[in-house]
Amino acid sequence: MSPISPDDLHKIFKNLDKNNKGHVSTPELHHLLDKIGIRTTLEELEKFVGRKSLDCIDFVFFYEAMIKARIAEEDEDDVEKDLLKAFKVFDLNGDGYICCDELQSVLSRLGLWEKRNGLDCKEMIGVYDENSDGVLDFQEFKNMMSVPPSSSDLE
Repeated sequence: MSPISPDDLHKIFKNLDKNNKGHVSTPELHHLLDKIGIRTTLEELEKFVGRKSLDCIDFVFFYEAMIKARIAEEDEDDVEKDLLKAFKVFDLNGDGYICCDELQSVLSRLGLWEKRNGLDCKEMIGVYDENSDGVLDFQEFKNMMSVPPSSSDLE
């Protein structure tokens, strides 16, 4: 959804306001959204809008909220794609899971693994292994990557 100028938003509002009363009903707004490919139920729209009709100022705020929601959605999609790429770096055999050997191998290649007894990678996986199967699936990997660093990690 590309930005629309305030003048164009005002024109759109005027076209939607068929009875020239300065308000656009949520059914009219719902019809417009449907025409431009944004699928939602009337009930969802009314809940999002918070009322049965919008004046011109509310219509502009609604549009701005839609733009912000779309940008947030696109940002979330980008993060998801980046996390999937990172996950695939560790999932060496492509089975959809990161096991201890894969984790240790990748960390070693990156110079981030000190030769130890191997228990450390099991412990690392164990912290985020929600279903205790000994490996990380993509959801568990995403959860691990979304944990903010602790203050001791920043020192």
